[in-house]
Amino acid sequence: MVFHRERDDNPGRGEIKMADGPKNVGGGSRDVNALLGRGSEFDGKLTFEGKVQIDGKFTGEISSEGTLIIGEGAKVKAEIVVDTVIIYGDVVGNIRASGAVELMSTARLRGNLQTAGLVVERGAVFDGNCVMEGRETAPRAGMIPPAMPPAGER
Repeated sequence: MVFHRERDDNPGRGEIKMADGPKNVGGGSRDVNALLGRGSEFDGKLTFEGKVQIDGKFTGEISSEGTLIIGEGAKVKAEIVVDTVIIYGDVVGNIRASGAVELMSTARLRGNLQTAGLVVERGAVFDGNCVMEGRETAPRAGMIPPAMPPAGER
């Protein structure tokens, strides 16, 4: 794993950039490039390639063309711009995902979404607005829904 950190005038704040690194963090099979484990806290800007999992506390900005996993018990307060985000923990902030947002049953999200795909499991909490973008808005040929019957015949 390659970390690049640039500090600013605020101690405890910084920027981390991650490039391809070791796979299977923690012996798992998810090919995670990096892990911010339980008990860890970071305040700053995170950019990465591939897949990253946050199980601790993160405050700041997250951007990537990869996948972000926010683990159960994680507390994230951030503006997030990624391809895909899978949420098991708590997130406060806006998310723009070009691929998909998945809210698992333990997820709690307070913020607005802009995404092409959304999955919400029973039990997940979502308090915000969602704009679906990136998919065709017109029905595909052969997929046109049947006409609605007139109001008097319903």
